[in-house]
Amino acid sequence: MKIAIVSEHASPIAQAGGVDSGGQNIYVAHVARQLALLGHSVDVFTRLDSPYLPVEIEWNGGECGSAHNGTHNGMRSGTHKGAASGICNGNSGGVRIVHVPAGPARAIPKENLLPYMGDFASYMERYFASSDEAYDLIHANFFMSALASLPVARSAGIPLAVTFHALGRVRRMHQAGADLFPDSRFEIEDEIVRCADRIIAECPEDRHDLINLYGAQPERISMVPCGFDEDEMRPMDAAQARQRLGWDPDAFYLLQLGRMVPRKGVDNVIRALARLRNTHGVNARLCVVGGNAANPSEEDTPELGRLRGIAEEEGVAQFVEFAGRRGRNQLCRYYCAADVFVTTPWYEPFGITPVEAMACAKPVVGSDTGGIRYTVVDGKTGFLVPPKDPDALAGKLNILASDRALARSMGLAGRQRSMRLFTWPQVGKQLAGIFQEMAAAHAVVPHARLDLRDEISRKAGLRPAGLLDARRGDARHGDPRRGKPDARTPGMLLGGAVHTDLA
Repeated sequence: MKIAIVSEHASPIAQAGGVDSGGQNIYVAHVARQLALLGHSVDVFTRLDSPYLPVEIEWNGGECGSAHNGTHNGMRSGTHKGAASGICNGNSGGVRIVHVPAGPARAIPKENLLPYMGDFASYMERYFASSDEAYDLIHANFFMSALASLPVARSAGIPLAVTFHALGRVRRMHQAGADLFPDSRFEIEDEIVRCADRIIAECPEDRHDLINLYGAQPERISMVPCGFDEDEMRPMDAAQARQRLGWDPDAFYLLQLGRMVPRKGVDNVIRALARLRNTHGVNARLCVVGGNAANPSEEDTPELGRLRGIAEEEGVAQFVEFAGRRGRNQLCRYYCAADVFVTTPWYEPFGITPVEAMACAKPVVGSDTGGIRYTVVDGKTGFLVPPKDPDALAGKLNILASDRALARSMGLAGRQRSMRLFTWPQVGKQLAGIFQEMAAAHAVVPHARLDLRDEISRKAGLRPAGLLDARRGDARHGDPRRGKPDARTPGMLLGGAVHTDLA
């Protein structure tokens, strides 16, 4: 099959660990790589966010989510015509990355990208039309990618699979005023749930939320988790890892790894460290890996200033190391050097880092929420605790600090669970099977090919100002200076125009 993977803000070659660069980048990179290794032709469409990036890159899949600076190991720029049938074969694992010009070629917070999805959709539609070989399926990642992909899929007459990675209503429940996405996200997601041919849920709670908060039809949901890379994440000698990192060989080390944003709950871990030291008398230290730069600074990572202030307030600043962003090839050493991996976000749609820690045979103490509730088996591979509760977290960490045999047994159980359920090859095979099933069913009963522009305009009662007219080659969208999308754009891109496809 020829598969288009769409990930508008999360490039597979971006350095993970920044504000808008994390699990989705890693997911897209590995899924694309695994599908290519299975013999499928894979193109990844992601927004052009730097003027130094070529329009196309032939990517060999090396070190997923690790480079995004214009100098890519194993990559070279490509051109569309003459390469439209894809660049991979069953053994190469090659993937073509297409940088879509949608908005200014610079980093833009994902919350401000909605006005540019019309441009994104139109570019994809022209790209599809000029391809020497037709695409068989689109796999959209995140609601904005699905927003851009839906009219393209219907125009091309191919099925659409969607992995949301995060749901707007769940995000709003947990982040309230800190959620900067507009309310129109809810209506857009409702429409996508109604119109997508298949929704990929990443864990049981994701499936539950899709059904109960969005009215998704259960028979159109398939559950496929995220995974870990067996070549990257594996047990190694803890003493040697600590020596390489310069860590105290006798301290009880907590590791927190991920994006540096408030909802990840790093402040909760710092407060728990203080209680672990002061109340339970444990010689504990914390290493925090993540941020927008390798050398951590408040200028590059604003959240760092707040966290340092909390560490000072709690009297544990000298016991907290902010390591900054680290390459994928370095993370295994951090996991293996730690005694326990800690992750207590307010909510977590899935969470790849707990799976990676388990793959390195480390116990995990995580929030009893979302995907963590699925990956971590409470009392067997680690512990689940309420988010925003440093006392409960410190209590569970004290159990592991006091019983190293229990910690080791939990780590080994986590390793077994991760190998059984969460490897990327397994994820790739499950998705490939779903996509092949979708393509086969679609070949029997294809979607009606609707004139989406005319129908969208009619439904909205407006001219399609937010959707680029490929016939003229120009674009109009909301004013980006407003910092919020033009309220008309979502309705004009979707507008209920394809409800009859799935009726």
